[in-house]
Amino acid sequence: MPHEGLLPPRYDQSGLAGVLPAVAASLGVQHYAGPGHLQLPEARRAVVVLVDGLGYELIRRRGGHAPFLRSLLPAAHRITAGFPATTATSMGTFGTGLPPGSHGLLGYEVLVPGEDRLVNELSWEDGPDPVAWQPQQTVFEVAEGAGVAVTRIGPGFFDGSGLTRAALRGGSFRAADTLADRVDASLAAVRTAARSLVYLYWGELDKVGHVHGCQSWEWGDELEAIDAELGRLVRSVPSDTAVHITADHGMVDAPHALRIDLAHDAELAAGIRHVGGEPRALQLYCEEGAAADVAQTWADRVGERAWIRTREEATREGWFGPVSEVNRARIGDLVVAMRDNFAIVDSRRARPQLLALLGLHGSLTPEESAVPWFHVPARDNA
Repeated sequence: MPHEGLLPPRYDQSGLAGVLPAVAASLGVQHYAGPGHLQLPEARRAVVVLVDGLGYELIRRRGGHAPFLRSLLPAAHRITAGFPATTATSMGTFGTGLPPGSHGLLGYEVLVPGEDRLVNELSWEDGPDPVAWQPQQTVFEVAEGAGVAVTRIGPGFFDGSGLTRAALRGGSFRAADTLADRVDASLAAVRTAARSLVYLYWGELDKVGHVHGCQSWEWGDELEAIDAELGRLVRSVPSDTAVHITADHGMVDAPHALRIDLAHDAELAAGIRHVGGEPRALQLYCEEGAAADVAQTWADRVGERAWIRTREEATREGWFGPVSEVNRARIGDLVVAMRDNFAIVDSRRARPQLLALLGLHGSLTPEESAVPWFHVPARDNA
């Protein structure tokens, strides 16, 4: 049974999976028309902004740094990012409109079945072919096929990256560095065709939160800068353009003193072959025949500070949505989602830079899983 504080993931129109399909439908893409998607006002063009790390609870609590977004908050949708609440998985959900169990991007680091190794789905270093790993059609591909001009805007190294090819392929790509440059690029791109869909990604808020914490003044300063540019974007788009702003996850500050390091805890480390996932959402791949003993040990030791599920239990409770057979083996034998501000790390393999991070995410708490969906309709429809 779910414990108090767990936010069950949703993969319908009330989740992150519903954003792009609803936007595409509002642009006339018939593939996504119908009762299964949120019905938005029609628009000729749309800009969709994804601010990495902009959790709903964070913007609600720290909205003093964001007067523009705060003005939109009363009408905003509070949606769930899904599980795990991490960028690689959320980008798959956002980009395909499907749950993780269907698109297969199931965590920060997951097992490559048959190869006895983990793949980092964010960096994609030495990863499998992205299209073979995630063969489902993306919303951008569907929209482009329906005659909508699709433009994706982000840092140059995203163009052709493994995660981009897996989750966000379709349309053209424009590189821009600063947020102001990306807003300018979006304003130019949205005017290039009578029907257009522009996607803008901004990742600095997540980076600041990881390093300084999401309660830091540095995080507040970054939010202020983002808020100002988003306000300029909305004021400057053509009158037939709707603007949507959402996020891939939130964040919590996890003090180092409250963490457990598996490198120094032989009891918890026993029976585990690979430690996947990330400190707030672990996926444990066990030695043959050891899963039951590992589950009991973890339940005894950390069961009050984490939700611990077997692969079958997590699947049955809908954490990943419907799971296809080809993707099932990518999920850990045990899935551990942290409560409150707890975290478990493994310094035997994690880089020191990752171990030093203060702000973390991945679990099923509202602080991590709830994200906003701000919708500013086209002025022609206002």
